[in-house]
Amino acid sequence: MKVAPALRSRLKDLFEEGWELWDRFDCEVRHQEWHPFVHGDYEKILEAFLAQPSPTNGQSFLEWGSATGVVTIMADLLGYDSHGIELDTDLVREARALAERHGSGARFEAGSFLPSGYQWRPRNGDGRAGTIGHGESAYPRMGRPLDTFDLVYGFPWGGEEELMLDLMKRYGSRDARLLLHDQQGGIRCYRGGRLEPVDG
Repeated sequence: MKVAPALRSRLKDLFEEGWELWDRFDCEVRHQEWHPFVHGDYEKILEAFLAQPSPTNGQSFLEWGSATGVVTIMADLLGYDSHGIELDTDLVREARALAERHGSGARFEAGSFLPSGYQWRPRNGDGRAGTIGHGESAYPRMGRPLDTFDLVYGFPWGGEEELMLDLMKRYGSRDARLLLHDQQGGIRCYRGGRLEPVDG
């Protein structure tokens, strides 16, 4: 996938505002109390997007834990039918406003990215969901289940990667790709539960 200069400029502006929003959130919220929102490496995420086949025929994107919306908006600007799910309603409002300022049609829904009735049952018996909060599932309000998305992105904290892989195995489309961005800045691509090259 190639990026025209005009789009590259729009993405640069988006990333710059994303960093400003993060800095403000870090000062106003994270310095007061712990919060699971951490920023991703926007340039590295863009590289991972560009390594995927170009989105055609309305291919769809979903971000689990979309926070201020930068990644979901990036996907929209790159041509995906783009959606984000975020449990923190204040961040959902922030993301919707950011999308409007950047002329993006990305959509955001407040709630959990865990489907209704989902229970994490790992082999080791420790079914805690880590930093993944509990709330009403967002899929019914979005009007589409997880298996309707072609590309899904998540930023798992330690121990949450297996849960996200389990979600895709149980609820996602067999052909969908899952991009997982770790805390060291790496991005891995899975399809059908198997690790693939990011550009595979």
